[in-house]
Amino acid sequence: MARALLVVLDSVGIGGAPDADRYGDAGSDTVGHIAEACADGRGDRPGLRAGPLRLPNLVALGLGLACEGATGRVPPGLASEAEPQALWGHAVETAAGKDTPSGHWEIAGVPVREAWGHFPDTHPAFPAELTAALIARAGLPGILGDRHASGTAIIDAFGAEHVRTGRPICYTSADSVFQIAAHEETFGLERLYETCRIARDLCDPYRVGRVIARPFIGSEKDGFHRTSRRKDFSVAPPADTLLDVLDAAGRAVVSVGKIGDIFAHRATGREVKPAGNAACLDAALDAFASLPDGGFVFLNLVDFDTEHGHRRDVPGYAAELEAFDARIPEIHAVLKPGDLCVITADHGNDPTWTGTEHTREQVPVLAFGPEVTPGSIGRRDTFEDIGAAVAAHLGLPPLGAGRAWW
Repeated sequence: MARALLVVLDSVGIGGAPDADRYGDAGSDTVGHIAEACADGRGDRPGLRAGPLRLPNLVALGLGLACEGATGRVPPGLASEAEPQALWGHAVETAAGKDTPSGHWEIAGVPVREAWGHFPDTHPAFPAELTAALIARAGLPGILGDRHASGTAIIDAFGAEHVRTGRPICYTSADSVFQIAAHEETFGLERLYETCRIARDLCDPYRVGRVIARPFIGSEKDGFHRTSRRKDFSVAPPADTLLDVLDAAGRAVVSVGKIGDIFAHRATGREVKPAGNAACLDAALDAFASLPDGGFVFLNLVDFDTEHGHRRDVPGYAAELEAFDARIPEIHAVLKPGDLCVITADHGNDPTWTGTEHTREQVPVLAFGPEVTPGSIGRRDTFEDIGAAVAAHLGLPPLGAGRAWW
């Protein structure tokens, strides 16, 4: 029986979606603009990387052609004379929004048709009744922030006051999120998580997709920095996903990185959540090496998004892409006859774009394995096709409206 590994490169979009103008993102192109920046020197950073974007293994799988399918052009440095070694194409999101849960849920067969709730870019951003209820139920002396903000900037701005007063820092963005930052030592990590659980309940009537705990450490003197103990409290998918189907069939499932949080820990099997892309990929490869027949490993690599996309860090994003590319031979090495690996993304986060938010983009779809015949799968009109193809490969019932490319 076959096995499957699904790798989501969080935010690695390849060009504006057909409806990107509705989101203010027409012309965005995460991979294409990074490649252009690297070609003209804007992707250089001493001690980190320099020169053109180098992704030979992804290019060999068809990334350059996937980009061309999405935008009509191959980004600088991503052209290849050789035929791709994988099935390659690009996919368009049909869900309303451009955030992590909607992208992953659609990949797994459940697109979100109704728009998420969002908080306005005002000060205060949160409804007074929501803030009052959170303060009362969590026993807080008040909150700080209450606005749209970058996570690192708002901790710099309010970290010292938070430590002095015990008031957590609450903020949001253009995404459907309510984020709470607090000091791990002075406020307490478990107290932060419990405050987020309360906020999760309070945010449900507002259709907010995620409440996110953002723990940090440090001091006013030495500066503050976020830790790896972030935790997302998401609403559950509204219908059965690929994971539910796998669970009902009694298949082995391993969820690596943010996957457990994204799917509200429903049918996510054994969850592994190390810190950083490299450690997450290590964990996924280890899990896949011992995965029984019919099993599934679902991996999210979030650093592209959180460490580089939101921070508009072109050299860092480029270096992260190159680091992942260098490890693709390790993925090939764990695939046995009958196995499948699919590499894709959930949305864009163009580090050359205005603001600090996600961008509404198409995503690459690269599918390969020892017995997969390479070729073009063209444009997929929904991310659902990805989950449908994985389900078909694993011999599972069809998912939703997705069409497998097999």
